[in-house]
Amino acid sequence: MFKFKEWFTHHLEDNVREGELTPYHYTNPYLIGLLLGLVLLATFVIMGRGLGASGALSTVVAVGVETVAPSAVENNDFYKGYLGDGTQSPFKDWLVFEVIGLVIGGFISGAIAGRTKMMVEKGPRFTNKKRFLFAFIGGALMGFGAKMARGCTSGQGLTGGAALSLGGWAFMLMVFAGAYATAYFVRRQWI
Repeated sequence: MFKFKEWFTHHLEDNVREGELTPYHYTNPYLIGLLLGLVLLATFVIMGRGLGASGALSTVVAVGVETVAPSAVENNDFYKGYLGDGTQSPFKDWLVFEVIGLVIGGFISGAIAGRTKMMVEKGPRFTNKKRFLFAFIGGALMGFGAKMARGCTSGQGLTGGAALSLGGWAFMLMVFAGAYATAYFVRRQWI
């Protein structure tokens, strides 16, 4: 009989070495790719649009600015675009629930695989402080890039690619090209 949990976690219990994370702490990437494709299909069918995350943060920011300084929102098309009908709750936007679901799902996934302890993943030559600094800089650049590109990697790559958008495919090709070009210079963080 097929044992889903064992296949899902790659026999996790048998491969833990002194509390270290091993490749067996991570789910089969082919399974995750298939499940992600099904989730993307479901969002198209149910919601009429694809996945994305940066819009949720923009909605929360727009509602916050409207709450603190309503006059700043009156003549700002950016904020008006995220407020829609003028409601004052970020929970009127389904993307906010998507991001909340991502956090909950990530925690459940980590709990199933035994990866919920607090730790900093880094190479042996890096300090925690340096790792946090680089993570902050990388996250800020990704956030800035997502707003400049009018979509995050989920929206551009997954949804754009699934919709056969030329821009989505060009974006993903450039993400991989940029990652390979940069990997040489940041490899000391990990080795």
